[in-house]
Amino acid sequence: MPPPLLERHQVRIIGRLDAPDTLVFVHGFGTSQQAWQAVAQAFESSHRLVLLNNAGCGAGAGLGAQRHRYLNLRAYAEDLVAIGAALDLQGATLIGHSAGAMICALAALRQPALARRLVLIGASPRYLDAPGYVGGFSDADLNALYRAVTLNYEQWAEAFAPVMMGNPDRPALALRLADSIKSIPPEDALTTLCAIFQSDHRADLAQLRQPTLLIQAHEDAAVPLSVAEYMLDKIPHARLALIEAAGHLPHVSAPQQVVEAIADFLAVQPLATPP
Repeated sequence: MPPPLLERHQVRIIGRLDAPDTLVFVHGFGTSQQAWQAVAQAFESSHRLVLLNNAGCGAGAGLGAQRHRYLNLRAYAEDLVAIGAALDLQGATLIGHSAGAMICALAALRQPALARRLVLIGASPRYLDAPGYVGGFSDADLNALYRAVTLNYEQWAEAFAPVMMGNPDRPALALRLADSIKSIPPEDALTTLCAIFQSDHRADLAQLRQPTLLIQAHEDAAVPLSVAEYMLDKIPHARLALIEAAGHLPHVSAPQQVVEAIADFLAVQPLATPP
């Protein structure tokens, strides 16, 4: 039986178990490890893969009495570091999406030996606008979001998902995202949203020492291109892959482009992603 920590986060280890390189996938808000299915499949024959669910997500228990701990992203990063320690991971490639991207970055800062490289997809160190910085959201935007989540969570999820997913010609993608969001208890979702949208990790970027790939979709309703360019400027060893994809979840809507960007960064030949 797995240790309670690994069981709580539904940690799965798949792929080539004896591979010298390990890829760790960390999802963003509203999704679970299932969001990585197409991307992970492309690396199964060449890498050891670790997939997990962040606290309060997936089929595991909700945040419950620990909800107060998760009012900032550092708590999620501490979980990732603890998972790495439990699995004796060193020199892994951490691959994170959205909030998961910053969780990976913070984990790499907290335990540098854990991460050899970082892949950050749709990442943002701060979502709220500030003097001289365009994060993409105003105070009024966030107040409206919190109010909508509180008043009618399911209705908000059904409206939020299509905006984040983009690709209106493929409505099934947004429907799946909405269902995934609605599977999270409203109180947990609000806690996580506060941790994400109230965060400001701009000062942490310059401390990263790992080679870092930033993957940014051409059209992203949550993260403007200017944010990716800001991160590129602040992270010492970063490169930017601007991919032909729309929406904030390109690993779901355009997995082949994401796989190609990661494979180029890792200098490996991946399997083709399923159509």
